[in-house]
Amino acid sequence: MEQNEKKSPHGEQILLEQKNQLLLENFDGVMVEEENLSSIDIINGFRVRPGFYEINGASALPNGVNFTLISYHATSCELVLFHRKCQEPYARIPFPSNYRVGNVFSMFVFDLKIDEFEYAYCLDGPYHPEKGMLFDKNKYLLDPYAKAVTGQSEWGKVLAENEFYKARVVHNNFNWEMPDKTAPKLHDCIIYEMHVRGFTRHPSSGVRHPGTFDAIGEKIPYLKQLGINAVEFMPVFEFDETRNMRTVNGKTLLDYWGYNPVCFFAPNTSYASEAEYNREGKELKSLIKDLHQNGIKVILDVVFNHTAEGNEKGPFFSFKGIDNNIYYMLTPNGSYYNFSGCGNTLNCNHPMVRDLILNCLRYWAISYHVDGFRFDLASILGRSEDSTPLNKPPLLEQLAYDPILFGVDLIAEAWDAGGLYQVGSFPSWNRWSEWNGKYRDDLRSFLKGDDGFAMAAAQRIIGSPDLYPPEKRGANASVNFITCHDGFTLYDLYSYNRKHNEGNGWNNTDGADDNRSWNCGVEGETADEAVLRLRYRMVRNACAVLMCSRGTPMFLAGDEFANTQFGNNNPYCQDNEISWLDWSLLEKNGSLLEFFKFMIHLRRSHAVLRQNTAPCSMGFPSVSLHGTKPWDKNYGWETKVIGIMFAGKGKRGEDDILYLGINAYWEPQEMELPHLPEGNCWIPRVDTWRGKKAVLQEKEILDHGTYVIQPRSVCVFQVIPSGM
Repeated sequence: MEQNEKKSPHGEQILLEQKNQLLLENFDGVMVEEENLSSIDIINGFRVRPGFYEINGASALPNGVNFTLISYHATSCELVLFHRKCQEPYARIPFPSNYRVGNVFSMFVFDLKIDEFEYAYCLDGPYHPEKGMLFDKNKYLLDPYAKAVTGQSEWGKVLAENEFYKARVVHNNFNWEMPDKTAPKLHDCIIYEMHVRGFTRHPSSGVRHPGTFDAIGEKIPYLKQLGINAVEFMPVFEFDETRNMRTVNGKTLLDYWGYNPVCFFAPNTSYASEAEYNREGKELKSLIKDLHQNGIKVILDVVFNHTAEGNEKGPFFSFKGIDNNIYYMLTPNGSYYNFSGCGNTLNCNHPMVRDLILNCLRYWAISYHVDGFRFDLASILGRSEDSTPLNKPPLLEQLAYDPILFGVDLIAEAWDAGGLYQVGSFPSWNRWSEWNGKYRDDLRSFLKGDDGFAMAAAQRIIGSPDLYPPEKRGANASVNFITCHDGFTLYDLYSYNRKHNEGNGWNNTDGADDNRSWNCGVEGETADEAVLRLRYRMVRNACAVLMCSRGTPMFLAGDEFANTQFGNNNPYCQDNEISWLDWSLLEKNGSLLEFFKFMIHLRRSHAVLRQNTAPCSMGFPSVSLHGTKPWDKNYGWETKVIGIMFAGKGKRGEDDILYLGINAYWEPQEMELPHLPEGNCWIPRVDTWRGKKAVLQEKEILDHGTYVIQPRSVCVFQVIPSGM
């Protein structure tokens, strides 16, 4: 291997892909040689033989296709073949009884050309709903390991009554080449959370194929200019946006967010700009490749807590018909536990389901070069089969130590809809990171001036050591955020006192009530210049604090130019202007965008904001807390002013010292900064009170190291040698 290959973060993955392909091409030699005719059977006109039981799903191999399906309780299995886009099968091939080993059905079918067919399974077995067994030999079932899915492939188009999901076999021949950049460590990342469709669906996006993977590729220059180095895609697994489709006030509402997976291994077909028959997600792979070449890592928001099959009233297309009582958590009478809030709960710690999840994540890491995963409602992954929380969940431990996933980021949303809340206590093995929900809550409260949050806010800013002791959780434990897809945008956070979800059709009962938001004096849209100045200052405050906090910052796409959802804090069903990014705001709010760019650049330029570096020569600790006076950290109930100093060495060995000052009070406060050795001075770099001129272009030497921080504003100061 050449030297540049050794440095590549995905070099080992590429080699593994090549080895796997060689393995498949030479597996036992029998599949490509037909000399041993006694091993070949003729079933309904097809030449078949026992398959390769350790290769899950359907795989294109020399001379044919291998099909493998696992079911613990099925009594028989039938492979059903369809011509492309047809709903009536052209062939049925039952698995002979001797093609079953243990609970695995496997069959190799000669001479199948993967471009010419789609497939499903029919399984027979016991029907005992009270025991969770729902076998129905007349149901066409989707392969859980399908790499591509057909059926509901056009966005917003409901499957016809006679249509159903089928799977396609795919080629695995994408040319990745050798990546030439090393992916940043998580603590060096600035994560940009986006919805694939909503990012470019608005007419103002100016792309060729709005709402697609291809369109995101067109926006890579914008992402580079913004300065982020990681994107977190909301779900891209095949999902059914037409589930619970309805009309409210003349608008068609869909399951727009995508948190209702149909198949874990297949990319969502309606996110591709053109039909991708048998191309194994080429458009998504091209996007990931382009992002990597531009120094941006890719994190997928994955949903392993439930599926789109729902509860007893939900559809029946895959897991329910394969092993319902294994794949789902069931009550003693066969009903579905609902810790996901979506009708069912995946039985994640059953050995078979654990294998499925592990194989799935390995597949995305190897075949798509994904750099990380954010696990939706991850606390469900730590529940036992009887729903109780496990002290040492096997699945979470297995993922933490898996050798293939070793370099992949694992990020938990450390709570679920069943009331389990594990922020700071999620089982980690010093490997798992967490969405820090307490960072969001404490900073929201403190920044708008609530009493009693000064110390909590300071702890969050310095990396939440009270939640994540560095010696136990390392530098990557906390993913800090003030906004995400779930809740208000950053602009709405300071434009609305309450949610406005009437358009969702639930009489404003859905969505969170504990938003800790503030409308700055007027609810919603206003022409009042004073209110607008305050709102934009509050947005800048939040950005500055987020970018100056230890941990990994994450913010919602569009926050950098004040995108709004018009007060809707739960737009999961709004495939329209409520959810789509309005790119025309780039021009209107260009100064805000420039502020985000500067704060991102500041963070990336100063390692002391991200982690401990070598000690500075002035003797300051790496992190210290202050008040209006240096070293005063006796924060009381009514404290509204805090200062945090980060000190260490820069890239060239020079002292690198930054000071974050926050005044959440409604009157000016004089802040005295720590005394510096002779020959050094403090200068302000950022002052959000100055609005569009919040980034200070000229050096202003602080007289006696004091500065008046204006009401509800944030400042960033830097130490420089006197005379510079």
